[in-house]
Amino acid sequence: MGARQLIILSVAAIAAVCLALVMAMTMKHKAAPVVVMSDSSAHAMVQVLVAKRDLPIGTRLAAGDLAWQPWPVTALNSAYITDGRGGQTVPVTPAAVVASQAGQVANAAAASMAGGGPMEALYGAMVRTAMIANEPVVSSKLLRAGEGGYMAVVLGPGMRAVSIPVTVTTAGGGFILPGDHVDLLQARRNDPSANGGHPPANGLDFTVSEVLRNVRVLAIDQSVAPAKGSESIVGAVATLEVPDGDTKAVAAAKAQGEITLVLRPFGDNSGPTAPRAVSTGSVRLFRGGEVSEVAVAQ
Repeated sequence: MGARQLIILSVAAIAAVCLALVMAMTMKHKAAPVVVMSDSSAHAMVQVLVAKRDLPIGTRLAAGDLAWQPWPVTALNSAYITDGRGGQTVPVTPAAVVASQAGQVANAAAASMAGGGPMEALYGAMVRTAMIANEPVVSSKLLRAGEGGYMAVVLGPGMRAVSIPVTVTTAGGGFILPGDHVDLLQARRNDPSANGGHPPANGLDFTVSEVLRNVRVLAIDQSVAPAKGSESIVGAVATLEVPDGDTKAVAAAKAQGEITLVLRPFGDNSGPTAPRAVSTGSVRLFRGGEVSEVAVAQ
């Protein structure tokens, strides 16, 4: 055992003893009546690993993100992570709380010297499902270190991440943010050669088609969330969560021309991603004195 480890253990032990002495002196100078311990004032508790703060999706766990918290054995779930010491009968008194906290400090120092305990073993893992402060940690909500990056965590089963080029104009003026749901539209100029070099029989210059519906935006450029206080993100690339079977449709649409993201209202993110069956109509456009018609889905 090295000198540094001995120093850490000594400091932890001294801190625990000092806390106990301060609490004992405080209780000594109080006129505390004699209390007979009853079954209701003592509970079998176990130390459960919990989130020390709110942990959003994609957080890499590090020191300060997790903590041990006393948990009633009667409410213990088999999925919770414990310190392995089993249940202990803990009186519900201020002195007991201070002693428990001092014990946690000493145990953490000992675990650090021994190479880490259950908490330290999770450092570097990524949060797969968001957790709130004081929520028990379960393995199913984490992705172990080395098992994948951010996109591998946030992608749902059967989904793929696909990136498309966007501009301020095609991405809702920058007000489409990660987490929003959008529809993908594409406008293409009709090819006269497909009709022997003559204008299309319907006289329409453009055709607008719906590529996909209800697609989740994963990122704009490298931003997976807007900056604090920001209400918009202007970027050149949007990364979308697309069902595996629809990736070819997006790739084909990218090759054919520009794709426009159409923002869906908040809460309107249910339903399939496949484009709905539609009929085709037209809209007459007036540009600089010229008139043209565009086919649109109705």
